[in-house]
Amino acid sequence: MANILISAIGILCMLCLTGCGDARVKEAEVQDFVTEHVQKIKPMEKETNLAAWTAETTGRDEDFKRLTELELALRQVYADSDEFEYVKTLKETGVEDPRLNRQVQILYRAYLANQIEPDLLKQIVELGNQVSQKFNTHRGVIDGQQVTDNQIKEILKNETDSEKRMRAWQAGKQVGAVLAPDVVRLVKLRNEAARKLGFENYHTFSLTISEQNVEELDAIFARLYELTEAPFRQLKAELDVILSEIYDVPLTALRPWHYHDPFFQETPLVLNLDLDAYYQGRDVVELSRRFYAGINLPVDSVLNKSDLYERQGKSPHAFCTDIDRQGDVRILCNVKDNEKWTETMLHELGHAVYAKFYEGQMPWLLRDSAHIFTTEAIAMFFGRLSGNADWMQQMLGLTDAQRDEIAVVGAKYARLKQLIFARWAMVMYNFEKDLYADPDQDLNSLWWSLVKKYQFVTPPDGRDAPDWASKIHIASAPCYYHNYLLGELLASQLHNHIVKNVLNLASDEGVSYVGQPRVGDYLRNNVFEVGREYHWNEMIRRATGEGLNPEYFVEQFVTSGK
Repeated sequence: MANILISAIGILCMLCLTGCGDARVKEAEVQDFVTEHVQKIKPMEKETNLAAWTAETTGRDEDFKRLTELELALRQVYADSDEFEYVKTLKETGVEDPRLNRQVQILYRAYLANQIEPDLLKQIVELGNQVSQKFNTHRGVIDGQQVTDNQIKEILKNETDSEKRMRAWQAGKQVGAVLAPDVVRLVKLRNEAARKLGFENYHTFSLTISEQNVEELDAIFARLYELTEAPFRQLKAELDVILSEIYDVPLTALRPWHYHDPFFQETPLVLNLDLDAYYQGRDVVELSRRFYAGINLPVDSVLNKSDLYERQGKSPHAFCTDIDRQGDVRILCNVKDNEKWTETMLHELGHAVYAKFYEGQMPWLLRDSAHIFTTEAIAMFFGRLSGNADWMQQMLGLTDAQRDEIAVVGAKYARLKQLIFARWAMVMYNFEKDLYADPDQDLNSLWWSLVKKYQFVTPPDGRDAPDWASKIHIASAPCYYHNYLLGELLASQLHNHIVKNVLNLASDEGVSYVGQPRVGDYLRNNVFEVGREYHWNEMIRRATGEGLNPEYFVEQFVTSGK
């Protein structure tokens, strides 16, 4: 790296001396810098990803310690101030070759994200991993007995006794008190790092390095808040009547534990439709494998390396990881034979096929999704199918009568599900924005004020606890959650385009995508293989004919069914 760095600094000095703002450095020298950088970083990233996989699947202290060491070493490469200045100059002057210029832009943001004092960086990485480890190994307690995340969700889904539901919900929040002090400290450390780089706070900084901005997101969320306010209020009122009857409590007595999910981010299965019954006894993993094979996106290699079932010490949630950007893609799940875990399998494998099918000759730095929310879009596009009546009939071999039974309320369920999630995402976006603006404020009150505003959920009487800290994304995936909602917007846009322009249908009635290789081919050619070659909105424009447009989500889930 030394020779390349000397050359890089020499070029930087030359540009500064000439004062030529539009100077173009020799592309061969830039390519040499990029090539040598990749040769150095590539094995380090793979080793770090493997260590993260081990830590998340074991929960052991020594594995998280090793992960911390590797993460620090990787980030320290990007902490080099001389290299950052060189890359910054390249970004400002530009490189003529589009692919090479795109790699320079990516490198600039990677270096910018790590221009943090070594000691501060070390504190951030170490504390972040400590929080993740505490979360992964913590188990809630009900009546003196430890319970898993899946057990808590089962109680919230099936138990009719409000007192028992409340204790289960409280057990799911116990981890918040354990994590909150560390999370606040982590927020302050991140803010300190961001301010030293000239940003207002870490929230603004995080959006900048991911090619987004606060104004852009505020506008999208404000518009969706306006469009979903009346429809959600109506559907939530109808849902509350049903829940009130089920649990034999007055409407005014409904509290967070009555909504089947610890955060009311998912739809209670109360609309005379128990989708879980259709999945009981089914091999959810094989079901998912067979579906993806049928659309020409085989996932056998992914499943062979994945960790799919629940056990002590392992992360209780689900994720997908691309180990080496060369085909070693894995998912972690805690599979049960129900609709939720079918959705999760389809979702995580959506991430997996995106990462698996990058174009073979794509430069290593571009072998990534166009943006984190574009891979979320693919995951959501496929995850939605677990409740699709036509998909269920074809994949599960249901009768027409069973299909019709699902379809009767399926559309309403899908609409409510998306509205619930959209409103929940608004809580997360606004909480994180306010959290980083002032981490010393009364965060417990802030959390419940936002829940009440956006989700119309009545806070527990007199509760003053850091329930917000029990949402692990706030600590381990900071300023990220809004990308889930952007992913939903793009998923609807892709669905609309595929139905009308790939399958050449007038509407999406009866569309299940089962056995449709054209769907997989379209996504592979227009989304996956493109990788990170273009800015995310340019990729969307090339794939669908226009930039990200929330109107397709609104048309599909907000204005439909009125």
